[in-house]
Amino acid sequence: MAISQAMCTSFKQELLEAVHNFKNSGGDTFKIALYTSSASLGAGTTAYTTSNEVANGNGYTTGGNTLTRVDPSSSGTTAITDFADTTWSSATITARGALIYNDTDSDKAVAVLDFGADKISSGGDFTIQFPAADSSNAIIRIA
Repeated sequence: MAISQAMCTSFKQELLEAVHNFKNSGGDTFKIALYTSSASLGAGTTAYTTSNEVANGNGYTTGGNTLTRVDPSSSGTTAITDFADTTWSSATITARGALIYNDTDSDKAVAVLDFGADKISSGGDFTIQFPAADSSNAIIRIA
């Protein structure tokens, strides 16, 4: 089992099919779920799954957190969108990676995040900090 950082292949196709709406006003709801090192996630992931998701409880709720979107924009020839940082407060969590998915549209997968190693919080905050929303760093960029 492994987690590999990737923008999901199905998501790329679904963008061309106008499946996902990232606009803040009236857009889809996107969520982020956390996974253990036993999970198998990568470019081929097509939808949210509870398989090897961090267990419900201790500050974590199955399905993860709802993300706050940053309206899509462009910089030069690159289109970008991003999310605000998200935190599980007073949580005891061990996670190896995460899945961003579209909760509005059948839990379709967007992107897999690989933390590179287990990340742990013990009765404290577990925060995912998204990179700057610019053409070089935004979590979703189309160049």
